[in-house]
Amino acid sequence: MGASFSLSFTDQDGFSSSSSPSLGDLPESCVASIIGYLDPPQICKLAKLNRAFRAASWADFVWESKLPQNYETLVGEVLSFVPEKLGKRDIYTRLCRVNTFDGGTKKIWLDKSTGGVCMSISSKGLQITGIDDRRYWNHIPTEESRFGSIAYLQQIWWFEVDGEVEFPFPPGTYSVFFRLQLGRAARRFGRRICNSEHVHGWDIKPVRFQLWTSDGQYATSQCTVSDPGEWFHYHVGDFNVENSNSLTRIKISMTQIDCTHTKGGLCLDSVVIYPSKFRERLKQRGYLKCAKPM
Repeated sequence: MGASFSLSFTDQDGFSSSSSPSLGDLPESCVASIIGYLDPPQICKLAKLNRAFRAASWADFVWESKLPQNYETLVGEVLSFVPEKLGKRDIYTRLCRVNTFDGGTKKIWLDKSTGGVCMSISSKGLQITGIDDRRYWNHIPTEESRFGSIAYLQQIWWFEVDGEVEFPFPPGTYSVFFRLQLGRAARRFGRRICNSEHVHGWDIKPVRFQLWTSDGQYATSQCTVSDPGEWFHYHVGDFNVENSNSLTRIKISMTQIDCTHTKGGLCLDSVVIYPSKFRERLKQRGYLKCAKPM
């Protein structure tokens, strides 16, 4: 049996010259039923195996099971143009690309492996106290942000950042993070350096994070901003979505409003929303800062 299967790889279309059964002899519907249990990257790899696997990898029922439950709503929300009769695999591919909407202040994409919805809200899409006064804040171009710029705080007494988004999230549990860095990064002679000149005040009292949803969910936590020179995801809280047919409105807040001291030297990139199981990924990569519930 092993010999006959090895021969099946000798032909471009997956058929061997042997009369013994080979992978290329499997019915397309059978192959599609099998690969439906795999994740999308594995399906795409197996599509290179032979003609039967290649054809099965385009089956609509395979990819419909990988798409979010409300994928049709997502397509109408974030894709500017979709050809008629677009296959489910093509829809999945387009949704996995980073799609920008809401005036360029928000980006959304599907995780390629799981089909989970991910969203990022730029600093320009947030309400930042004092953002129009250049004595306090500046927008700085950088390659370290998917939006091409960040908000940089030089110094302020009253630190407050608020955000809001309304979106048809698919059912599931999601985690919300602020992506922050202490110190201003730059390139010098091809090397990344971080200027911590303005970093101060963050070790005196923690920052408070809050999360509200339109259906009454609430979370609050606090964390000391630390470790200059590295981007971290500061966990705000989690929310749950049960109904994919309605919009979920989320409000996010980050404050440090103790006016007994100033604070500065902070880079604010974005607010990110991931499926909650992604927290483990961030933790393994060393990018996660877990705030303490209040």
